[in-house]
Amino acid sequence: MDSATIARQCTLCEAHCGILVTVAGDRVTRIEGNPDDVLSKGYICPKATAMGDLHHDPDRLRTPVRRVGDQFVPIGWDAAFAEIGTRLRAVRAAHGPSAIGMYMGNPAAHSSSVLYGVALRAALLTRNFFTASSIDQFPQEFVAWRMFGANVLMPVTDIDRTQRLVILGANPAVSNGSITTMPGAKNRIRDVRRRGGTVVVIDPRRTETARLADEHVAVRPGGDVFLLLGMLHVLVTENLCDQRAVATQSAGFAELARLVATTTPQLMAPHAGVDADTIVRLAREHAAAPSAVLYARIGVCLQVTGTLTHWLVNAVNAVTGNLDRPGGQMFATPPVDAARYAKHLPMGHGAWTDRTGSYKSFRSELPVAALADDISADGPDRIRAMITYAGNPVLSTPQGGRLGDALDTLDFYVAVDMYVTETTRHADIILPPVSPLEREELNLLFPVFSVRNNARFDAAVFTPPTDGLEDWQILARLITELVPLPARRFTGRAVTAVFDRLTPLRLTAAALATGPYGILRRGRKGLTVNGIRATPGGVDLGPLRPRLRELIGTGDRKVQLAPPDFLRAVRTVLDESRATATFGYDLQLIGRRHLRSNNSWLHNIESMVKGRDRCTVLMHPDDAAARGLADGAQATVASAVGEIVVPVEVSADIRPGVVAIPHGWGHHDPGLGWQVAAAHPGANVNLLHDPTRTDPLSGTAAVNSTWVRVGPVLDPSRPADGAATVAAPRRTG
Repeated sequence: MDSATIARQCTLCEAHCGILVTVAGDRVTRIEGNPDDVLSKGYICPKATAMGDLHHDPDRLRTPVRRVGDQFVPIGWDAAFAEIGTRLRAVRAAHGPSAIGMYMGNPAAHSSSVLYGVALRAALLTRNFFTASSIDQFPQEFVAWRMFGANVLMPVTDIDRTQRLVILGANPAVSNGSITTMPGAKNRIRDVRRRGGTVVVIDPRRTETARLADEHVAVRPGGDVFLLLGMLHVLVTENLCDQRAVATQSAGFAELARLVATTTPQLMAPHAGVDADTIVRLAREHAAAPSAVLYARIGVCLQVTGTLTHWLVNAVNAVTGNLDRPGGQMFATPPVDAARYAKHLPMGHGAWTDRTGSYKSFRSELPVAALADDISADGPDRIRAMITYAGNPVLSTPQGGRLGDALDTLDFYVAVDMYVTETTRHADIILPPVSPLEREELNLLFPVFSVRNNARFDAAVFTPPTDGLEDWQILARLITELVPLPARRFTGRAVTAVFDRLTPLRLTAAALATGPYGILRRGRKGLTVNGIRATPGGVDLGPLRPRLRELIGTGDRKVQLAPPDFLRAVRTVLDESRATATFGYDLQLIGRRHLRSNNSWLHNIESMVKGRDRCTVLMHPDDAAARGLADGAQATVASAVGEIVVPVEVSADIRPGVVAIPHGWGHHDPGLGWQVAAAHPGANVNLLHDPTRTDPLSGTAAVNSTWVRVGPVLDPSRPADGAATVAAPRRTG
């Protein structure tokens, strides 16, 4: 049988590593790294090799299905869309546009179809729009908006040129970067040290990244904000700031200096869990390095102080002269320069709230923490119908176990997804897109956050089936189905005709033409879709370059070092002192990542879940011994709102008083279509997190630093596979 090899990217995480997919007939026979890829240079992780298994997975849906009783049965595309249109229009006519809610998960961002998801949200005219961003990145977006004038202006870590890399709450050796796309992060980290630089990791756990570093600082969970305040005190009081950079780039330095005048390392040390001498040294070494950068990510995002921590990270980089300079924090120049225009978009913070008034809108969406209540709470303005596009919020959001029950109360629910998951099993109709290997596109999002400017094409490995639809086609058809019936005969046809011509590649071609490398700027030498397609390893567009001046969107065109709301919030945190254990819960819970896992996506792939359990509670030997727990024993982990049962994993790599459990597990639902996942269920750690505990500035769910207790399983009748019980959540305001 003839074989062929196709160059494209793995689209299972943000790194988008270049891969070579070898096929024989209709089967993937091999996936390996592409040494010619301009960004990943041949590196891949185990997830990339799973793309073939994902494509061939017999549990993946190939046709639309409709709920009939407790079963899903096949339904044709036209019949599915007709029913969806009829029922969604009826809900909107009876209860208004905001009676329809919409959720977009992380997988949506890994395809240019995200543009059509945004278009569908606009067509719905609903206020009840939610995305996974309010689970994992709103603090960074919120800080970018308040400091730089646009939520897209989240600076990238210029890891390939820095002499000092300090990582807080991130594990790029496993994630390969997030909001700093750095495939092959291990090699990049090693390169910092090879060229004489220094790498420091600040994390409660000695992570895979920390093992590559010169130094590991075991901060207390939630202590990052205090550590950074102590560092800023040293930088300001010892005159270690780059006054020229501060004067030319920034506003608010005097206010920031007044704030940190009293945050001495000696006062901050107990709250940070890091001794004062270390805080002083970290500040001095950051200021002294030829170039330096603090990089923080999801571990500090998922705190009640997530926004404040990211603000202080940016502030440290700015006052030491490491913002918008090589080796520091920079902004990419992607083929489609979204950041250049983002400053003109209103963020709409507080333009509306959820039904309780607890959560404010930001960038025209609400925090997902509000979703379960907005569906289930009685009242005429509740959500009565839902559309979800990718994602698995029943597992991935801390809703106290209530979101699945809430979805069952909807009048109608349609899901765009490849699988029957813990979330989509509640749907009335599921519309499955084709496999990622059956579509071609040029991703527009991740070059915005890449450590090197690039343009890379995703070639289709297989021809999509004649009865299959891509994500964008499904979303476009949903938009046309929302057109009211009296106008559908004319308007619906016109909208359909427009979408038939506005394919992702045509939109991309137009956007490229007007971009910084496009034909409208560079003539015949400009980038085109066909030109990128003809370069299997992608086009290298060079290193990051200074461009803050052209991008910044604040009123005075200065970096805002001291937004008033941030100053007020940090003073409140300082007044409240350090968190202490309460109600008998004496351990702080954090999350952790694994190289063979990505949220709940890959748990139905045998090669990704085989081997020893990865859904474990990681404990320090002293903590385990004090509770009579041995490695491999089953333990109950309980919080104020729920409990789960998981195996114990004992390791000195975690700080005493801290435990870690990975996210994305808990596949116990009998209605699932995931046969492999059902055999490796794990436990849903989000059942332990209070859904009302959020970052007060951004509304992000705070799922790090939850207080828990861990002990033996006292009831021998309890299942030992991670099944959970949930107490009713307590509203804390």
